[in-house]
Amino acid sequence: MAIDLKDYVATIPNYPIKGVLFRDVTPLMQDGAAFRESIKQLAEIAKEMKVDVIAGPESRGFVFGAALAYELGIGFVPVRKPGKLPRETISCKYSLEYGTNEIFMHKDSVNPGQRVLIIDDLLATGGTAKATTTMVEQLGGVVAGLAFIIELEGLPGRKYLEGYDVRALLTLPDSE
Repeated sequence: MAIDLKDYVATIPNYPIKGVLFRDVTPLMQDGAAFRESIKQLAEIAKEMKVDVIAGPESRGFVFGAALAYELGIGFVPVRKPGKLPRETISCKYSLEYGTNEIFMHKDSVNPGQRVLIIDDLLATGGTAKATTTMVEQLGGVVAGLAFIIELEGLPGRKYLEGYDVRALLTLPDSE
C-alpha cells in the first residue's frame, strides 16, 4: 500500500499567530514508514540534482536534512539561529510569514564549487530558503536546488526563489 504523506500532516489554525494556518509535519516524523518514504522521495530529488552536501535550517530542516545526508552518504550543514554556532559565521536576515529572523552558517561549512541541496519542511514566503541560498553562494557554493516536504499554494515562496530548482513533495493550500 502506497503512503500518502498528506495523511501525516496536521493542520493547526491561528498558530503561531492569528491568521496563520500552520502545517505540522511532526506526525510524519513520528511515523517510521511515512518518515522513511519522505526521505526516499527527497533522495531521488538529490540524486537527480547530483548534490555534494545537504544544508538544512533549524529545526525541521535539521531532521529531514540530516536523515537525507545519512541516506546519501554525504555531509550535512546546519543553518542555525543566532548564538548557536561556536566558530566564525556568516549570517543573513530575512522575513517570515509572521515576523523576521536571522540565520547563520559556519564560514567553512561549504566549499567553493560544492553542489548544495537546501532541505526544509515548508516553503511559504521563501525567506528562510532565500537567506540560506544567499549564504551558500556567499561561501562559493552552488545551489543545486531546494526541496521541501510541503509548499503552500497562494504564498510567494516559489516566486521569491525564481531561478532555482525548487521541489516539494506536497502542495497544500495556505488557507482552508
